[in-house]
Amino acid sequence: MKKKRRYLTATMPDGYVKTIGPTTDAFTHYWRIVAELENGKTEVFWGHSRSLAEARKKRIATEEAARMRGWKSYAFEIVELVETPA
Repeated sequence: MKKKRRYLTATMPDGYVKTIGPTTDAFTHYWRIVAELENGKTEVFWGHSRSLAEARKKRIATEEAARMRGWKSYAFEIVELVETPA
């Protein structure tokens, strides 16, 4: 049986919208890291996961990355993905 291709959309608290797809993967959550660097610039990292637990594990890696890269500060956010029409 052929898997259905679908689009998944994440809406972040600040209003940023990210659409993923078309995909047949079973992604459920989108995560984003906004890191403030020592020089005042900002870097953004993002990804998607197959469960909330998997997304939450990224927070531990983020803490380590902040120390290794010398980030001044960072915000880590997770939101649920919602299936949207093509």
